[in-house]
Amino acid sequence: MSLRSLSPARRRLVVMLLAVVVVVALVVGGGFAVRALTDGATPVAQDRPGPVLLVPGYGGSTNALEVLAAALRSDGRDAVVVALAGDGTGDLRAQAEVLAVAAEAALSRTGAESVDVVGYSAGGVVTRLWLREYGGAAQARRVVTLGSPHHGTTIAGLAESVVPDQCPEACRQLVPDSDLLRSLNAGDETPDGPAYVSIWTTQDETVTPPDSSRLEGALNLVVQDICAGAAVTHGELPTDPLVGAMVALQLGAGPLTDLDASDCQRLS
Repeated sequence: MSLRSLSPARRRLVVMLLAVVVVVALVVGGGFAVRALTDGATPVAQDRPGPVLLVPGYGGSTNALEVLAAALRSDGRDAVVVALAGDGTGDLRAQAEVLAVAAEAALSRTGAESVDVVGYSAGGVVTRLWLREYGGAAQARRVVTLGSPHHGTTIAGLAESVVPDQCPEACRQLVPDSDLLRSLNAGDETPDGPAYVSIWTTQDETVTPPDSSRLEGALNLVVQDICAGAAVTHGELPTDPLVGAMVALQLGAGPLTDLDASDCQRLS
């Protein structure tokens, strides 16, 4: 049916409806264009360190990170260990929401412009989820992960296969190539906003293989590349003095510092 076959009144109605459809399409399309142009956070000023939030790993224990937090406080930093929801084995996205609340509280309490975040083990994955899905990329200045299974750990895969009833949601999310990790690692692993550091040990018995902690776009530091004889297991990463010195250095007001064997003595 053509417009000419319609009565003048019906023809005007159709034209008006078409005009509305066009306007809506332009508004929606323009909205997508604006979002596309504004996606990606503006890099945070790197010379003004704010409070430090330390995010526990799977299971949520804060004990080991309290040691690192105390060391940072002795250097004059405001450092708080985030208490995860439940027993720390639930949905990692829910833990990222807890981190989002903690970040807002730290910024409000201190009046700082940004926070630094240290994510230990699965806490590093939680931190990245916060950056990507909960606005953290606009609030974080530095992100340091310690032995984080950014690409999963085969131990979680084994648990899911052999004892599935003992592999809760966070465990399943840390299986290599899980839906969560596949989505998190799609595209840019280090979105604009903060500066990134990933520290791990070749002696990691929990994150397997240990180089699952390698984060594309980050400053990647292997403990044994700095001190070849360093004996640091996964569980010792937050309490080892060498690792603590590496973290404190990277959280300073200066630029990120690449490290090698020549730095072993001064950091030990």
